Amino acid sequence: MSGTERGVRTSADRAASAPVGRTPASSSVSTSSSATAAASAAGGRAANAGPSLVERRKAATRMEIARAAARLFMRDGLRATRAEDIARAAGIAPRTFYRYFACKEESLGPLFAAGAQKWVEAVRDAPAPLTVPEALRHAIVSTLTPGVGVRPESLDWVRSLLRLAEGNPALLRVWGEACQTAERTLAGVLTARVSGPELRLSAAVAGAAVRVAVEAWAAGDDPADGPNGPVALAVRNLAALRDFPWSDGT
Repeated sequence: MSGTERGVRTSADRAASAPVGRTPASSSVSTSSSATAAASAAGGRAANAGPSLVERRKAATRMEIARAAARLFMRDGLRATRAEDIARAAGIAPRTFYRYFACKEESLGPLFAAGAQKWVEAVRDAPAPLTVPEALRHAIVSTLTPGVGVRPESLDWVRSLLRLAEGNPALLRVWGEACQTAERTLAGVLTARVSGPELRLSAAVAGAAVRVAVEAWAAGDDPADGPNGPVALAVRNLAALRDFPWSDGT
């Protein structure tokens, strides 16, 4: 076990039995005009119904695998954990594991994505009168404050897993991809909020402000609710960007 992996054991011991937040819930045509209209209406309802039952089951399986992988990585170390070990812990066959993930590092993707997506959804749901930077700050406070938007045990998981990622390029790539996906979604959220051109740059800047804050906190030993916790660091990062042109007039 490497020095980095030994360094995550303290927080892993506190968090290993705690669940991590779950991921959000991700016709025939007749020749008669009446049947065609009915099929069209049914299609419209299906389009608005969200993920199908099969898709929800797949998402649930992916998350269960991710939780099993996180527990094993923090308990035994990244190098000592095999994909087969994760499959066994998740109660599935190894071939099932490989239907969902190409390698053991990728299995953490659903956990990373869930946290990033939760923050983006909080930006989307922020009160309409708020400006873009105000909505971003609102989302940071509401999703990263221990005991309010996130359980302290979940933050222990985040710290432990990001420390493991420091020495593993494959795991760092999984973390980065989750952040990039969230930034693309955030661009659409910000664009809808201000009814302007697509705000890809604003989303990337906002995403970086939060990502850097979480990474900096995870690398240290400060408590999550302290002056150097992820909320405080992210809010300071946003404050440093007070002159950034988030959007026209905001």
